[in-house]
Amino acid sequence: MSRTRSSRSPAATSPTPPGCTSPSTPESPRPSCADPPRRPACNPHRPCPRRRGEPVTVPVPPSRPPAGPGPSAFVAADLGATSGRVVVGRAGRDTLELAELHRFANRPVRLPTGLHWDLPALHQGVLDGLRAAGRAGYDVTSVGVDTWAVDYGLLDADGALLGLPYHYRDSRTSQVAQEVRERLGAARLYGVSGLQHLPFNTVFQLAAARGTAQLAAARTLLLIPDLLVHWLSGSAGAETTNASTTGLLDARTGTWSYELAAGIGLDTALLPPLREPGESAGTLLPHVADGTGLPAGTPVTTVASHDTASAVVAVPATASGAAYISCGTWSLAGLELDAPVLTEESRTANFTNERGIDGTVRYLRNIMGMWPLEECRRVWAARGQPAELAPLLAAAARAEPFAALIDPDAPDFLAPADMPAAIAGFCRRTGQRPPRDQGAVVRCVLESLALAHRQVLRRAAELAGRDITRVHLVGGGSRNELLCQLTADATGLPVTAGPTEATALGNILVQARAHGRTGDLADMRRLVAATQQLRHYRPAGAASAWQAAEARLRT
Repeated sequence: MSRTRSSRSPAATSPTPPGCTSPSTPESPRPSCADPPRRPACNPHRPCPRRRGEPVTVPVPPSRPPAGPGPSAFVAADLGATSGRVVVGRAGRDTLELAELHRFANRPVRLPTGLHWDLPALHQGVLDGLRAAGRAGYDVTSVGVDTWAVDYGLLDADGALLGLPYHYRDSRTSQVAQEVRERLGAARLYGVSGLQHLPFNTVFQLAAARGTAQLAAARTLLLIPDLLVHWLSGSAGAETTNASTTGLLDARTGTWSYELAAGIGLDTALLPPLREPGESAGTLLPHVADGTGLPAGTPVTTVASHDTASAVVAVPATASGAAYISCGTWSLAGLELDAPVLTEESRTANFTNERGIDGTVRYLRNIMGMWPLEECRRVWAARGQPAELAPLLAAAARAEPFAALIDPDAPDFLAPADMPAAIAGFCRRTGQRPPRDQGAVVRCVLESLALAHRQVLRRAAELAGRDITRVHLVGGGSRNELLCQLTADATGLPVTAGPTEATALGNILVQARAHGRTGDLADMRRLVAATQQLRHYRPAGAASAWQAAEARLRT
């Protein structure tokens, strides 16, 4: 699944939460842009209040937008489960910089037919961002789009969208997924697609749509980022990193599996041609160029359109032995491999083999990431209780360790109406005392997520036959110092946190390489390591405490 970010931030990262206690070592601050900004810089960041004996941390310097007129720029539309934004960036031999142009909400809509994405509103948000680039006078070389995975839209013979796309949290696949697994065989599905079993995978969504008038009228299926690209350029295709999350792509050959498509009764003519990151996706349609003020003929470049694939591009791993965690609404933890792992052990461990750029494989597991914490905050805010993140993290840092633990991937936490109640119910059902206050709830969520990171990375290393020497944690979760330190403690490995804006950076980097501005994947990662703010966390505390916590959760 995608790994949608928990909360999107402007180009500069958020301030460190007050009262944090996790030790970290900052790298040198990122160089500021040489050109003067065309709009005000972000607010300066305040350092975390320091207790006696704690290491000093350096605040992230405020970002400056790249200058408008002048060297060419790349525009990235980066959409997550709760918000989208359009950013502008420049990449060169020793330059990698971003600035946010426009941010907009992503508000799903519940209709009589179920839970849907409001794709026209998201398209309008992208257009507004491109219009901001045009107004600012940027010399835009290219535009790229990334979003979450698995969801899709259907087009009729005239190219019109047949209804709003379903949201992956819609319940219509709850029974269908098991029926498909029984009919086709779980081992057969995994042996071809290599995909982790998640009930909302595209293959199950399409099986649920079988027999509907909408599917009968469809002539083309486009995944969400491909649909947004289609509306920008008129070009129709399926980008491979996102196609690999459908359950319909052959993990060995990287081509559509017509065998699996036929197995769910899908007309294979619906599946568009595949395209790789870096390939051209056409140019802006005339009405898009006119409406945004960008030049006619502005290229649209295929990027790693699955947001996690873009984030992995920007993992600043410059040595072997690296594992990654792309942490936001979901936490995707795993390894970058040269070939898929399709063993029965891997299937029963529920690992996925998704494609990365340049033929790599993202061998990982989806973990329910910051979603439980986001939902707790939403419920608390609705009740008039404190819901600001910084004080909650400070309270969590003071809370009793390992007082309560949850399995983040339990069905209880997929889409409950009341997340704090769901956490309390899980604790009672498993013989634990529910957390007594908000700080204890947050501590429970973060320790449980860190424990899941430990379990998944250790199992990935075993199944792939790899040694892990460092964990790279990127995305919105990298701003959470408590989570980063807990992950270091749980895994017993050093953690490098950042960049927070990994997805947008990966989007920009793939565009830049396609247009001759950067080198290969290793060069792109060295550029990220040299230009972005990173923090390092060392394991602390007793390893035995995490071993005991893991054993307790298994019983």
